[in-house]
Amino acid sequence: MPGLAPPVTDERDALRQFVAYHQSAYFAVAYGLSDEQARATPTASALSIGALIKHATGMQHSWMARVAAAPAAPAADGRSLEERAHEYQDQYVLRQDETLPGALEAFAAQNAETLRLLETADLDAAVPVPRDAPWFPADIDAWTVRWVFHHVINELARHAGHADIIRENIDGATMYELIAGVEGWEPTAWLTPWRPGATA
Repeated sequence: MPGLAPPVTDERDALRQFVAYHQSAYFAVAYGLSDEQARATPTASALSIGALIKHATGMQHSWMARVAAAPAAPAADGRSLEERAHEYQDQYVLRQDETLPGALEAFAAQNAETLRLLETADLDAAVPVPRDAPWFPADIDAWTVRWVFHHVINELARHAGHADIIRENIDGATMYELIAGVEGWEPTAWLTPWRPGATA
């Protein structure tokens, strides 16, 4: 992934570039980790890097189902509330029977589907606001597909930052060092993170 998103040409290209840019951060933050490190929770948060990758996958899947159905609502989920709650909670942990490569593979597949929909979706299409959870606004009937993609960018960026903090607590690695590893270029002295007590 580059250190900065590339220049953009129009609105759809801007959405595409920033979605892809924030998606790529998860591959960098996971670079070089073992499965056990990906399950580690070294901060006050109960979340791990593996769990954040799974959540970013599930989050995109949920919102893209709404984009694909717009302007209608997605088909009703016929499963029990208990089954749906279990699936949602499972996003927040990398289980012992799961691997980091497997989580990244599922994430990459969802990323491709998100970008495919971004290429073809009507950005002005209405996306009905769900009524099945208290955190959805009661005073709005619909968002637009445009709003959904901005929200996905926000979610990806927020959780990538969360993952950055967890990664630094695991082994001290920071994003530019990890980008260097992913991209195969040699980190230089200015990529070495400043730490409290260090001399200039």
